[in-house]
Amino acid sequence: MYSRTIHRMVIVISHAWTIDAEEHADAYINFSEGFAQFFDDHPGFIRRVLVRGQEDRTHFMNMRFFDKVDSYLECTQREGYVAYTEKMYEHMKPYESYPREFVDVVLDTGPSSDVVDALN
Repeated sequence: MYSRTIHRMVIVISHAWTIDAEEHADAYINFSEGFAQFFDDHPGFIRRVLVRGQEDRTHFMNMRFFDKVDSYLECTQREGYVAYTEKMYEHMKPYESYPREFVDVVLDTGPSSDVVDALN
């Protein structure tokens, strides 16, 4: 049985499509790993998760967890942030708008009891 847990956090989800599923996708993943420099030490930052589509291997979703939207927006103002994203864009298909959304966590069931048992 799950207990209902509500966290005071937001998730910033951005979508990216790389030029191909091989070389450019690998470069995007490598740049995404290096992108941590803008978040890891920032107040309000919780974690990041990069996921990749199974059907469309060029589709990535970058999920950044923060205490509030303002904390994320502050990160985007850090020196070098824009220049770094421009390097990442070299490996992405062009698109007209920045596909990003802010979502609230309204339910978190946590890991299954099997996972918790395995970790203990």
